[in-house]
Amino acid sequence: MTILDSSHEEHSAPTPRTPKPATGTPQPPASDSFLDRFFQITQRGSTLAREFRGGLVTFFTMAYIVILNPLILGGFSAGNAPTDVAGGWLSAAQVGAVTGLTAGVMTILFGLVANLPFGLAAGLGINSFLAVSVIQEVTWAEAMGLVVINGILIVLFGVTGARTAIFRAVPKELKAAITVGIGLFIAFIGFVDSGFVKATAGGPPVQLGNGGSITSIPTLVFVVGLLAMGILVARKVQGGLLIGIVATTFLAAVVEAVMKIGPASETNPGGWHLNTPVLSGQLVSAPDLVGQFDLFGAFSRIGGLAATMLVFTLVFTNFFDAMGTMTGLAKSAGVAHKDGTFPRLKSAFIVEGVGAVAGGATSGSSNTVYIDSAAGIGEGARTGLASVVTGVLFLGSMFLTPLTSVVPLEVAAAALVVVGAMMMAQIREIKFSKFTVALPAFLTIVTMPLSYSIANGIGVGFISWAIIGAASGKAKKIHPLMWVVSAGFLVYFARGPINLLLGA
Repeated sequence: MTILDSSHEEHSAPTPRTPKPATGTPQPPASDSFLDRFFQITQRGSTLAREFRGGLVTFFTMAYIVILNPLILGGFSAGNAPTDVAGGWLSAAQVGAVTGLTAGVMTILFGLVANLPFGLAAGLGINSFLAVSVIQEVTWAEAMGLVVINGILIVLFGVTGARTAIFRAVPKELKAAITVGIGLFIAFIGFVDSGFVKATAGGPPVQLGNGGSITSIPTLVFVVGLLAMGILVARKVQGGLLIGIVATTFLAAVVEAVMKIGPASETNPGGWHLNTPVLSGQLVSAPDLVGQFDLFGAFSRIGGLAATMLVFTLVFTNFFDAMGTMTGLAKSAGVAHKDGTFPRLKSAFIVEGVGAVAGGATSGSSNTVYIDSAAGIGEGARTGLASVVTGVLFLGSMFLTPLTSVVPLEVAAAALVVVGAMMMAQIREIKFSKFTVALPAFLTIVTMPLSYSIANGIGVGFISWAIIGAASGKAKKIHPLMWVVSAGFLVYFARGPINLLLGA
C-alpha cells in the first residue's frame, strides 16, 4: 500500500486539485448555501445530487458488514459463537446493532471533520484476527481492550506525526505483502468455515471437502454464493456483495425449507454452520447494544510481552491498511496532491484512530476506512457530505439486526473469499523479480494462512527482510526501526522458552 506524509499541517496544505469535468460538461453552478460552503461542494466540482447519490451507493456497497461482522464475532448461543478463553461469547444481534451504530457515528464524524467521501466500518482483517486468534488467549472484553489501546496509539501517531516515521521504516513491498497475506488468510477462513476445505485424518493436512469431493448441500450453497458474488463484483454491480449475500441466503432458506437439513452437529455433519437459514419472529427490532472492554486485563492474563505483541499486530494491521486505503481513495476522488497528501490529512488520521477506539469500546471491533467507498466516489462523491449520508443510513441499519440470524456461515464464508480476492490485488506492488524482496514477501503472505495468524506472518516478514537484506549487502538500506521491530518479534516467537527459563 502507498502512504502519505502526516507531517503536513492542514493550514499550509496546497489547494486541492479540483477534478476536471468531462468534455462538454459544464461546471456546477456556484452556490452560496451552507452545505456548499461547509463541504466545499462546488469547489471540488461536485453537486448536492452527486454527493447524496454517492453516499447512498457507498452505503449499499458497504452494508454487508452489518450482516457479516456479527457472523464473524458473534452467535445466537454459546454453541454457535466464537468463544473466548473463559467460554464467553458475543451476541450476534448485539454485535450487529453496534456495527451499524459505530459505523454510522464514525462515518458522519469523518465526513464533518475530514470532509472526505470515505465510509468507516468494522475492518474485516482485524475482526477475523480477534475471532480466530486473540480470543484463544484472552476474553472478549480483554480483546476489545486491546483494540481500544490500538486506537489510542493510532490517534497519538496521527497527532504527533510518528505515523510518517513508522511508515518510512517499512518497505512498500512488505506493506503490500501484509495486505495480500491478510486477504489470503481471510479467504482460507472462508474455505474452512464453509467445509470447502477440511482437515484429513491422515495424509495431507487439508483436502477438498470430504475425501476430495463436495458432499454437503450447505457447501454447495457456498460455491453458488461465491460464484454469484464474484460475478456481481466482476460486473461492477453496485452493492454486489450485499446483493450476493441476500440472494444466497434466500437460496439457502429455500433449500432448508425443502430439504430440512438442520444445524451441523456430530450426528449431522452435513448441516448448516452457525445459523440455520430459517426466518422466525420479527424483521425489525430495537437495537440491543453491547459494549464491554477490559483495558489492561490481557496484560494480566497472558503477560506484558504477549499482550504487547498482540497490540502491535492490531496497530500495524490497522495502521497501514487505513493509510493505504485513504491514499488510493483520495486519488480516485481527485483531491490528492502531487506528493500523495490530501486536504485535512491530520484530521483524517485522527478520526480514523478514534474509529478504532469506538469499535473496541462498543465490542464491534476496530472501525477503519473502507476501500468500498470507491463505489460512491465513482458515482461522483467528492466531499464529506456523501459520508454523512452513508453514516445516517448505517444508523438506520441498527434496527434490522434480526436478519443476521438467517444468514448461515456458508454464505458469510463466500463473502470472505471474495473480500480476500479483492485484497490480493496489492500483490502487483511487489517486485518478485528481486529475490531479496520476493522471499520475505512470500513468507509474509503464506505464513498468515498456514499458521492461522496475522502476527506470525508480519513477524516472519520483518525478520526475513532484515536478515536477507543485510546478508545481501544492503544493510544500509534497512531502517533502524526494522531491526528494532524484528528483535521484538524474535522475542515474541521465543516467548515460550523464555517463560520457562524465567520460571513463569
